[in-house]
Amino acid sequence: MPISTLDEIRSKIGQPVGSSDWIEVGQDRISQFADATEDHQFIHVDPKAAEAAGLGGTIAHGFLSLSLLSRMAADVMLIPDTTKMALNYGLDRVRFLAPVKAGKRVRGHFTLDGIDEKSPGQLLIRQTVTVEIEGEDKPALTAQWLGLIFT
Repeated sequence: MPISTLDEIRSKIGQPVGSSDWIEVGQDRISQFADATEDHQFIHVDPKAAEAAGLGGTIAHGFLSLSLLSRMAADVMLIPDTTKMALNYGLDRVRFLAPVKAGKRVRGHFTLDGIDEKSPGQLLIRQTVTVEIEGEDKPALTAQWLGLIFT
């Protein structure tokens, strides 16, 4: 994660911060996520049934695509140089806009929406994230992501 001063980060409010590297969402990853979450719906784990249902093959769980935000953020999320610890605080306005087909690649585009002091030594960082699907017109999802930074 890129490390900057708090003033440098504040100067980027309202601006795109960057885009993550591409991440492949292969069937192995989808199947492992199905095992971890006990969500084995055929659209995720049975290519023939998913094909017959008109999906063109299996698709990733929406929550799998969402869970990749942490990995994507590691490439671009700005962290104050005084950070002791960072935690997920939550998500607002999550929308799953298009399915991610098995074998496709995704990447996140991050825009810094704001930084507020929640209490002394605690910063609430708000970012809008859009997850692009390689070669597709519609993004997989969009969300406002909240992070709590302890300084």
